[in-house]
Amino acid sequence: MNYLRHKLYLTHLFSSLRSKFIPLRGRRPTSWGLLALGSPLIALSSKFIPLLVGLLALSFFSCSEKDPRPRIVIWHQMRVDEREILEAQIKKYTEQNPGIIVEQLYKETEELRSGYIIAAIAGQGPDLVYGPSDQIGPFQVMDIILPLEDLFEKEWLESFNPKALTFFKGHLYQVADKLGNHLTLIYNKDIVKTPPQTDEELIELCKKIMVIQNGKVQRYGLVWNYTEPFFFIPFLSGFGGWVMDDEGNPTLNTQANIDALNFIKDLRDRYKIIPRESDYNIAEVLFKDGKAGMIINGDWSWAGYLKAGVNIGIAPLPKITKTGLYCAPMVSPKGFSINSNVKKEKLPEVVKLLKYLMEPENQLETAKLLNTMITRISLYDDPFIKNDEILVNSRLQIERGKPMPVVPELRAIWDAMRPSYQAVLGGAKTAEEAARDMQELAIRKIKEMNE
Repeated sequence: MNYLRHKLYLTHLFSSLRSKFIPLRGRRPTSWGLLALGSPLIALSSKFIPLLVGLLALSFFSCSEKDPRPRIVIWHQMRVDEREILEAQIKKYTEQNPGIIVEQLYKETEELRSGYIIAAIAGQGPDLVYGPSDQIGPFQVMDIILPLEDLFEKEWLESFNPKALTFFKGHLYQVADKLGNHLTLIYNKDIVKTPPQTDEELIELCKKIMVIQNGKVQRYGLVWNYTEPFFFIPFLSGFGGWVMDDEGNPTLNTQANIDALNFIKDLRDRYKIIPRESDYNIAEVLFKDGKAGMIINGDWSWAGYLKAGVNIGIAPLPKITKTGLYCAPMVSPKGFSINSNVKKEKLPEVVKLLKYLMEPENQLETAKLLNTMITRISLYDDPFIKNDEILVNSRLQIERGKPMPVVPELRAIWDAMRPSYQAVLGGAKTAEEAARDMQELAIRKIKEMNE
């Protein structure tokens, strides 16, 4: 592994441990959210990096284990409802396999990633690490996860939707039990009877359902965390753009990006159908309180809206009339990877547990409780999967979405997009200036990362 790249990641990790993480999506699941590339680095000499890594890793592990049985540890960033299902499935597994101890430990997404890197580099860490696929690139660069293609039968791997198998540099590094982590259009059925199919329909519908009294907006047509780049991506793709090419080079200085930036600004300033200011929490509150007819949010949010009593419907994001393209959100599987430090004699037990957690009946149980999209092909003909309105539209959105890149360079691109994107919204830059500056900054950050 390139030592300087190794050192760069570590310096950012140590920086992140000293400060609060910067959320990239309000909450979530897929961006790195550590300090921006190009920010001042902590001076770490090569002789002290291994020492610091070792000292920090000690905090994650006990020095001794009283129970002689093999112990398998899972780190994950699952929501509370997902955790409860995982715990029940683990309990069933250990009852069937009393010679094994299985422990699961929740960590917030960024804490899990930074903690896993520190622990795994020190030769420790959990046996299985669970999360969205965008962590695979950085983990592989550091050689802290195992290639999986030779650990599982070919027939077993072929029983999955291909999108559930995350390959990087020619090897399989993650097997997913959930597909998606994607944005959709969520609407309140008590306000919106038929969701819009195009951007023009979206604008007209928002005007129709907005409520204004005494000059003040009482109900917006649409809300979402539009100030964050991740939530901007569907519109970038709808206008024909994307964040990078197949070689990982940024593709931000394009007419598509300019058009998408102007479109978001027009929704707020020209059509006035979204709030002047909005972040993840503001959008959530407005939608749950019935003060917005629609929200753009991820599949992780649906259960919360249902629990809050909102009569929701799920629809794919609309088509952009100018291009004839659907708004395509980033789509990423969420699943398990195996720590490269797992000892050879323990590996068969880890593989056996992972296969159990992927069993069709376990995936179907989760889908019925949480409306998550399954990955085993055999389940696509299950009556529940075929007939559930939310899952049917979720699957359609996944098919229209684009895979989230797993290369480490994506983090540099997020960090390059944010300042100029928000400058457009703040009136400090034109869309043309922002597109140019995003591209230049992304190229510089990627160069720094690879030096």
